[in-house]
Amino acid sequence: MSATRPMPRPGVLDIAPYVPGKSSAPGVAKVFKLSSNETPLGPSPHAIAAYKAVGAHLEDYPDGSASDLREAIGRAFGLDPDRIVCGAGSDDLLNLLARAYLADGDEAIHTTHGFLVYPIATRGAGARPIVAPETDYTADVDAILRAVTSKTKMVFLANPNNPTGTCLSFDEVKRLHRGLPRHVLFVIDAAYAEYVRRNDYESGIELVATSDNVVMTRTFSKIYGLAALRLGWMFGPAHVVDAVNRIRGPFNVNSAAIAAGIAAIEDIAHQEYAREHNTRWLAWLYEEISKLGLKVTPSVANFLLIHFSDTKGRTAKDADAFLTARGLILRYVAAYKLPNALRLSVGTEEANRLVVAALKDFLSQKS
Repeated sequence: MSATRPMPRPGVLDIAPYVPGKSSAPGVAKVFKLSSNETPLGPSPHAIAAYKAVGAHLEDYPDGSASDLREAIGRAFGLDPDRIVCGAGSDDLLNLLARAYLADGDEAIHTTHGFLVYPIATRGAGARPIVAPETDYTADVDAILRAVTSKTKMVFLANPNNPTGTCLSFDEVKRLHRGLPRHVLFVIDAAYAEYVRRNDYESGIELVATSDNVVMTRTFSKIYGLAALRLGWMFGPAHVVDAVNRIRGPFNVNSAAIAAGIAAIEDIAHQEYAREHNTRWLAWLYEEISKLGLKVTPSVANFLLIHFSDTKGRTAKDADAFLTARGLILRYVAAYKLPNALRLSVGTEEANRLVVAALKDFLSQKS
């Protein structure tokens, strides 16, 4: 029977759309949005000034290769700018990688609580997402390797992982890479790398520099505070960069993002200020929320995963409603297969203290 209207390719309608964290609490005078892992300190003042300066030339197309931004990234990390591609957020680059390297019938692996964009990008390319189980909310190298088949063409690893905040040591990442077939593209998503303080962590730069099948993606949406501009970058082998450049949009990064990104990555003092704030308050939140009797997954990023019980009146959904009524918006993460957890972004001192006080009140309610 012939179709009566245009139909999307098989698999597209199987995709669960990405739903961002909510940002409003109707009827509440003051709202603290702690649902999207945004920095509470905002962007560098230099980035704001650079953004505003672009306003005088909105009639001009941006530099299609974002060459000045790639050079600034290269200076900051000691990388060859020719091996860098910039995109409209790192999720743009994840989708481009999937389009370039996945075809109908292929498989791409991600972990149970991995970033929701991975299965979306996989299905969008006509491939099949394969879920590898985690251990203690952390990627399990052996489970990932067991999931590899002759159809595997890509492995996505968020390190640190969102929404759990856990990460693998560099030794474990290298062990995973050694176990993968050479034709499988290993994508390390290091969106939260700037926050990690562990000595055994490496964002992926070293592995990319010494391998032909590893790509690292990064973002300006977190510690740099440029989420509104949608800006990300990837570092990869020359042959992968060439493939991605052939299919990306010719002007996929706008001029304001380029200018603000350069200023942001050059403001080392602001980055360190943001990092120190996060280190202090992440530890404080973990300790204070744990004291309330709630299980909190230890995190190396700028957020915490808080677990609730199934007891009536004490579930994550109940807590979410209670907190929202007070203007405290956290992320309900049922879509990540965590129906009894909330993800809390580190906020300002005021927001952090209010969350702990509100959770205490929530738990002291009678069922």
